[in-house]
Amino acid sequence: MNQHPVHRRTVLGAGVAGLAAASGLVAKAQAQTGPIRIGSTLALTGPLSATGLVHKIVGEIFIDQVNQRGGWLGRKLEWVLKDDQSKPDLARTLYEQLVTADKVDLLMGPYATGAILSAMGVAQRYNKVLVHHTFGIPNLVKYDMAFPAWSLGPDPAVSVPNTVLDALNSGPKPPKTVAIVTSKFPSIQFLSAGAREQFKKRGLTEVLFLDWEFGNRDFGPIANRVKDAKPDFVWVGAIGLEGNLLLDAMKKIDYAPPQHFYLYPAPGPIVTLPEAKNALSVTIFEEHPPFTNAKGAAEFIKMFKERGTAAKLPDVQVEVQAAASYTAWQILEAGVLATKSLDDKAIGTWLRANQVETLQGRLRFNGPGQYGDDLMRVKQIQGGTWKVVWPKQFAAPGATVLAN
Repeated sequence: MNQHPVHRRTVLGAGVAGLAAASGLVAKAQAQTGPIRIGSTLALTGPLSATGLVHKIVGEIFIDQVNQRGGWLGRKLEWVLKDDQSKPDLARTLYEQLVTADKVDLLMGPYATGAILSAMGVAQRYNKVLVHHTFGIPNLVKYDMAFPAWSLGPDPAVSVPNTVLDALNSGPKPPKTVAIVTSKFPSIQFLSAGAREQFKKRGLTEVLFLDWEFGNRDFGPIANRVKDAKPDFVWVGAIGLEGNLLLDAMKKIDYAPPQHFYLYPAPGPIVTLPEAKNALSVTIFEEHPPFTNAKGAAEFIKMFKERGTAAKLPDVQVEVQAAASYTAWQILEAGVLATKSLDDKAIGTWLRANQVETLQGRLRFNGPGQYGDDLMRVKQIQGGTWKVVWPKQFAAPGATVLAN
């Protein structure tokens, strides 16, 4: 008789333990069949928001395409997106939240070098893969599970300026003098410093160098200095709308540079300006062959135009920003599908050892900082649209470098 209560308690305890174990199995099963949650931030407000919106539209397109195909590993995707307000410090805090509080399965990088560097530090702390869109200073990548979608090679401070100068020298007026004006935005300043060195090595005379704080809105004094210097060529280290502001300031003093280059402009706003005629920039994708021959390019271009128009983007052509963003999602997808896993270590190991077919072509990640080849091409605004003009094998049909 005395053993009966003990027996009941034992049976009850076993029942509770069994229910707990069963609940755990149910929760685990639900976790494995629920959506795969991918966390990231973007500059949806602040000075980088014009470009951040492009990345948001691209991410939404990719998520919808994947979910229409049934998701990854039989599970739909859910994008947990936060606004970093164009502030790297806030991006760091938000990525911490994504990993610790939101407990996302995977990470996707933000837009712009400063925010990406912040996100990279968080990813490294938690051993998470971070595919990033537009990181501009490859030698700062010290984490072996960070993978670039922006294919500018491991040493863009050398390769990019030389590609630009090769393009100029192929045109009707190879420059002899150069003015270099640049934002202090980290990746912009880095590449502009490289341009100074490379141009000097190749015999150009520098007639002006000046820089400004990121966020500057008064470009009148800069425009006057450029005009007074009378350069053959102006290298403008501008990001976002800075190039537009400088062009507007030049217009007010009735000045048009003979040749001018803008590093990372907001794509739509600058192409619509009459004073941006024949402006040069760099790109990894434009809406003409051979770029449009890539698998899936036609469908993506169509969807981007539809959604970009609905979002009232000033220009709905797919170019460098949209292409880099789409490529980033393709890279992450390749790692997940190849490993049949959400394990960050497995995905990172696979990406370092393999190549991925993307909108830009086949990319490799076995160079310094996981960078492969420099695939940057030079484009020019001609007839109100961007056209690649260099190298020749990637140029739009009939397009060559023009001068004002």
